[in-house]
Amino acid sequence: MQRNKWIGWILILLVLAGCSAKNQGPTEVPLPYYNQADFTPEWIERSSASGLHAIGDFNLTNQLGEPVTRDSLLGKIYVANFFFTICPTICPRMASNLDRVQQAYLDDDQVMLVSHSVMPWVDSVAVLRDYAAQRGILSHKWLLLTGDKKQIYQLGRSSYFADEGFGKSVTDESNFLHTENIVLIDPNMHIRGVYNGTLPLEMARLIEDIEKLKREQSAT
Repeated sequence: MQRNKWIGWILILLVLAGCSAKNQGPTEVPLPYYNQADFTPEWIERSSASGLHAIGDFNLTNQLGEPVTRDSLLGKIYVANFFFTICPTICPRMASNLDRVQQAYLDDDQVMLVSHSVMPWVDSVAVLRDYAAQRGILSHKWLLLTGDKKQIYQLGRSSYFADEGFGKSVTDESNFLHTENIVLIDPNMHIRGVYNGTLPLEMARLIEDIEKLKREQSAT
């Protein structure tokens, strides 16, 4: 009889332990870091994240004629891409897809969108301002950047690993820079996600990953 009593208590404890584990839910897999031009994902403990690849310094101008630097975005979660206003093919699709992200985070100061023009000799501040008005791009949420071509191309290739030749690390700097990649940058300026900007489904994944980053930041 005593033996049956102990067995009963053990079964109760096992059931309670199972319920507790169920309520806790599965452990969330953190987003990887991307430190190379071939976008090989690396899962690294945050405590070991110092010394990783990060977005370099820059000094560009937005659609309002205001300066935007690396420090302007430090501490933010932001989504970055490259485009030009007269692009007839993938850029309009990317802009439409990114608008979904803009709408999702209209009132969230922690999240920004940043689009760099790869034709700054065409995309002046005035052109970018008109483009923003036509597409409903809001300056407090979505920055359209122009500036020195050499700086933009260096930033694109060295910091964002952006190029039409996917994963190509050595490129003649005179070649035109264009990519359909959208990258997710964390508050410490590390690349944490890469997405095909022409696919609406990829924007759903991007939004999920932004939420992961926000939870990661709130846990610190």
